[in-house]
Amino acid sequence: MFSPNAEFFSAGILQPPYFDGEGDAAWNYGSAGAGIAHEISHSFDELGNIYDAHGRLGLWWTREDVDKYHAASAKLVSQFDRYCPLTDLCVNGKLVLGENIADLAGLLVAHDAYVASLKGRPDAVIDGLSGEQHFFLAFSQRWRKIQDEPTLRRQVATDHHSPGEYRSDTVRNVDGWYKAYGIAPGDKLYLKPGDRVRIW
Repeated sequence: MFSPNAEFFSAGILQPPYFDGEGDAAWNYGSAGAGIAHEISHSFDELGNIYDAHGRLGLWWTREDVDKYHAASAKLVSQFDRYCPLTDLCVNGKLVLGENIADLAGLLVAHDAYVASLKGRPDAVIDGLSGEQHFFLAFSQRWRKIQDEPTLRRQVATDHHSPGEYRSDTVRNVDGWYKAYGIAPGDKLYLKPGDRVRIW
């Protein structure tokens, strides 16, 4: 089966609030940058690993790559299995794994790119927030929405995407988020460093 090995973004997605050519870099990296990196990261997941750079079928991971991927994936499944939007409804970490990995990979790559873009300069303060705080806020606001209970139940049962509130919690796995907001042991969203997942 041929894969064109390409990514397409419509003009509709490349406008505020997702992307703003006149806006600040931190916001654009945290929102559009993380989204673009999310899609690219699918080239390195359990489906992407069976296509080479030319779109030809063929596994290109080593056994060690596969083992590391599965170990990190298991931690992410466990993390998302604990998210319960309703008392009788919890996320199925295995069902949403591929998209959660892409969210995490996209966020990590976009954050690394944002930090690299600063070239050692301090990040700008924007609306009272540091650039890094603005970056993580932009990422989290991508997932805000209002959803009724029947739609939420259907999503959790069938959709390969986690509910938005848990997609935004991806930040819990990024060391830079802890530094940016001063998150410490005892804070509600704190994860011990050994519990934070990094796929790549």
